[in-house]
Amino acid sequence: MVKALNHMGLRVVLDVVYNHLQGSGPFDEHSVLDKIVPGYYLRRNRDGFIENSTCINNTASEHFMVERLILDDLVHWALNYKIDGFRFDLMGHIMKRTMVQAKTALHCLTTEKDGVDGSSIYIYGEGWDFGEVAKNGRGINASQFNLPGTQIGSFNDRIRDAILGGSPFGDPLQQGFVTGLLLQPNDHDHGTEENAKSMLAASMDHIQIGMAANLQDFVLTNCKGEEVKGSEILTYDGTPVAYASCPTETINYVSAHDNETLFDIVSLKTPMDITVTERCRINHLATSIIALSQGIPFFHCGDEILRSKSLDRDSYNSGDWFNRLDFTYNSNNWGVGLPPQEKNEKNWPLIKPRLANPSFKPQKIDILATMDNFLNLLRIRYSSPLFRLKTANAIQQRVSFHNTGPSWVCGVIVMSIEDGHDGFPGLSQLDPIYSFIVVVMNASPKEASFVCPALQSRSLQLHPIQVSSSDEVVKSSRYEASSGCFVVPQRTTAVFVEPRKT
Repeated sequence: MVKALNHMGLRVVLDVVYNHLQGSGPFDEHSVLDKIVPGYYLRRNRDGFIENSTCINNTASEHFMVERLILDDLVHWALNYKIDGFRFDLMGHIMKRTMVQAKTALHCLTTEKDGVDGSSIYIYGEGWDFGEVAKNGRGINASQFNLPGTQIGSFNDRIRDAILGGSPFGDPLQQGFVTGLLLQPNDHDHGTEENAKSMLAASMDHIQIGMAANLQDFVLTNCKGEEVKGSEILTYDGTPVAYASCPTETINYVSAHDNETLFDIVSLKTPMDITVTERCRINHLATSIIALSQGIPFFHCGDEILRSKSLDRDSYNSGDWFNRLDFTYNSNNWGVGLPPQEKNEKNWPLIKPRLANPSFKPQKIDILATMDNFLNLLRIRYSSPLFRLKTANAIQQRVSFHNTGPSWVCGVIVMSIEDGHDGFPGLSQLDPIYSFIVVVMNASPKEASFVCPALQSRSLQLHPIQVSSSDEVVKSSRYEASSGCFVVPQRTTAVFVEPRKT
């Protein structure tokens, strides 16, 4: 299978779950390691009971032979099955030392000696810091803040929460940048208008740092007008937003297999009375932020076709009925039933009226339009190496944000990426086609104008992929060189490029 997929030009990532075992003890039919050396492979608390914070039967990678098992298994998959990358489930429950040795062991594989180019194998995972390993409780663990300098990637939940609002563990109606915070309120109490504005400003700061690969040392003018590093911008609980030292250490995303799909969370957080067309634009706006950010973009399967699990937040055991993907594009699987009780019952009062409302369900035309727009995003990302800068220094030198400081325009993010010119001192030239790119993201339900004197008198034009897009809305985006004014329609991401002079 891996070989066939590689021949198609696809790389294959294996999801590895080394953090827990199905069984334990001498008698459980699923127990294996605990029967080999009782009590050695599993992590225990002070009372001698097995830790279960990951799920059940937490493994102890701080023990030498647990680490050895993990390293040997990874090399086995790479050597014998030619796996191209590894995604670590609950990576924070594995020790940093183990992860660094895993990367070293894989990167030591060579085409000449092993038939595998180990240097091209990418490893990443969930760097969450909780349970008995929190704050290095069992040794230095592979959590987000311990990984800078390793080039091991971890999921950036900061940009996800800022884009969508709240967190998977908070109030499901908490709004964020794309879901209407301040600009189109729902029934949730976000406090005073001033409080909502402050929350939106903080969200925009978090998103902009995320778009700069969530780099600790990236310097941004925050919403208060202060020049700060990414590590100096704090989340709601006082921890730094940025944790990466290089772009490959950040996995930017808005949805994954856990929790609701992107379309479902948008349907929960937006006001009940907006149209399904607007929800589709919000879905696309969220994916556009990820697609055009520095760092590694990650998309949940089905984001591009408005995938729904009918608001099921944990569908691992919900079967095909809730997890189905329809590649005829006739349905996005919205409204197939009330999601299972176990993980969803407390939200049933929110879920029922939405699933019962036929105006929430996208039609085939909506699904196809979203997919077409998503493919255009990928084409735009790969139209210029400036969207895929390889070092922290390159991002710091070339990426800038313009709608910053206390006089910011609500709901608008403006990012520029600058290239150098061949034969001129300063920045080196990376892009043979474009010398300058500006990305304007308008999360407002209304058209937005933004005047930027710093971007005045440039030869900017709408990206040719958007000019030829089937999305008539984005085509009306424009730039006025005389004033440096960008005009972007509601809930739209517009990309402007400056072609090189021949």
